[in-house]
Amino acid sequence: MTQTPGASPFASAIDVLNYALTLEHLEATFYREGVAAYDAAAYEALGFQAGVRDRIALIGEQEAEHVAFLTAGISAAGGTPVAEGVYEFGYTDLASFLATAAVIEGVGVSAYQGAAPYLIDSDDLLTAALTIHGVEARHAAYLNLIEGVSPFPDAVNPTLTPDEVIALVTPFIVG
Repeated sequence: MTQTPGASPFASAIDVLNYALTLEHLEATFYREGVAAYDAAAYEALGFQAGVRDRIALIGEQEAEHVAFLTAGISAAGGTPVAEGVYEFGYTDLASFLATAAVIEGVGVSAYQGAAPYLIDSDDLLTAALTIHGVEARHAAYLNLIEGVSPFPDAVNPTLTPDEVIALVTPFIVG
């Protein structure tokens, strides 16, 4: 089934990429701070193997790579990449950090999916966004698994509009 997006909420493809970059900045910062806050012993205290922390750190590294990839792409296309914001994630312990991570990754998957139709005029940009989308989906599946939730909860992933994504992440953005 082919869907044609309605009027774009984005003025340009660069705006779509900056939207994605905004989310990637949030994710990269989230993991940078969370990985620094909790060592392997904290994971073991919750009943996880120490290697779970290594995988969470790898997710954080990949989110930082997404930031670098999108920043370079926006710059190469003549745009100005958005800067990293200031965030407050609200987790108070490792368990709430991991629960928040699962939510953030799920939002990221649905955000890329919702933005993809606005890149259909550029095969290169759409392909770039979809390559990140696939990685975000694997992150979300892993985090769901360690949270005790099905790593594949739906046969069809929900799509979020940019307005819905903004409403979900705005509480984390403080500056």
